[in-house]
Amino acid sequence: MKQLLSEEKVFKDPVHNYVHVQETIIWRLINTREFQRLRRIRQLGTSYLTFHGAEHSRFSHSLGVYEITRRIISQFERSGYKDWMPEESLLTLCAALLHDLGHGPFSHSIEEAFEMNHEDWTCRIILEDTEITAILKDVSEDFPQKVASVISKTYEHEIVVNLVSGPLDADRMDYLLRDAYYTGVNYGTIDIDRILRMLRPYHGRVVVKESGMHAIEDYLMSRYQMYWQVYFHPVTRSSEIILRQIFRRAKELFQNGYAFGFMIEPLKDLFRGEVTVEQYLLLDEAMIQTAFMQWTLEQDELLSDLCCRFIHRKLYKYVEIENLDSETIGEIRRSFAGAGLNAEYDLEIDFPTDLPYDVFRPGDAFDSKQILLLDRHDKLREISEVSDIVRSISGIHRGRYHLYFPQDKLHKALPLLPSSIAEIFAK
Repeated sequence: MKQLLSEEKVFKDPVHNYVHVQETIIWRLINTREFQRLRRIRQLGTSYLTFHGAEHSRFSHSLGVYEITRRIISQFERSGYKDWMPEESLLTLCAALLHDLGHGPFSHSIEEAFEMNHEDWTCRIILEDTEITAILKDVSEDFPQKVASVISKTYEHEIVVNLVSGPLDADRMDYLLRDAYYTGVNYGTIDIDRILRMLRPYHGRVVVKESGMHAIEDYLMSRYQMYWQVYFHPVTRSSEIILRQIFRRAKELFQNGYAFGFMIEPLKDLFRGEVTVEQYLLLDEAMIQTAFMQWTLEQDELLSDLCCRFIHRKLYKYVEIENLDSETIGEIRRSFAGAGLNAEYDLEIDFPTDLPYDVFRPGDAFDSKQILLLDRHDKLREISEVSDIVRSISGIHRGRYHLYFPQDKLHKALPLLPSSIAEIFAK
């Protein structure tokens, strides 16, 4: 049963204008230390080094996802759709608000470096001894487990999971709008009002009224463009590479008994792979950047150099290459080592790929990755069956190979490289 605040709370938001909070539990969750920590985690990781306005936080994104979900549920309830269960509303709102609770500093970069998953951490924070857990248990003893199951996509009612995590979910809609706003690009400007008006609960899923197809086409095109123009931007990828290399080098040194000039306890546990929830919650970007700043003074030249590059934005340069096989990669690495370069740290090969939309194929059953249109006869059709635009962008899109390297070091070593290798990097 919902408990409402005596007076509605509002957050002024540049994307949604206002975020409205009416339920007591939502207000209490926002004010926990675990949720407030998200103010100290950037939404776009290292993208601020490419797009200087991209300083927005996981906190603001999480509020945005909550607000979109609230609007969808409000529309469902006002319209009296029989396929929506009002008793699921509070659960869906809590899952939407808390879905990114487990993100660490620089988000996906730290996950890759330490083989972690933010959804696993989100569930741990929700289920273990935290302020969040205590508040959720005030609803019912099993409410934390229900919220965690929505986030882990195991909850019994697919429609609830659909709203929080699906091909047309509140998460994607907010990050497209918010990331476009803060990076200053136009690709993510979708017609969210039209999309929300066209959503329907139908037989346990969220579907789209067929007359809203063009707004969905625009949404999918926006997602496609944002990935290739913002999320896969080669300069951002360069900063992510250096970030991962810092973590990798620091972990190597720690495991080899190196005496750091500066070290803090949560990082030790991170390097050991023995992080508790309490220690994980201490990790934020201010702490990590403080360590990086101190490590610019370390005796280990490689760690010091990497931290200087990250802190002062002296990123790796890159060259593009159409085709690259394992034999050529091996030859490049051997040539780098022969020229006195560090083949493991002075060369990184990146090959971004994206699946813009998982197209439906005749004979398949509809699955949770597909967007379904509801026609005026109450028949469902998957959007790629109807839309030429969606079919045109479906399938895996692969970028070109990008070879990243420290330009200053390579410039000195260039005369020592075989001419065939030197030509690749002289472009």
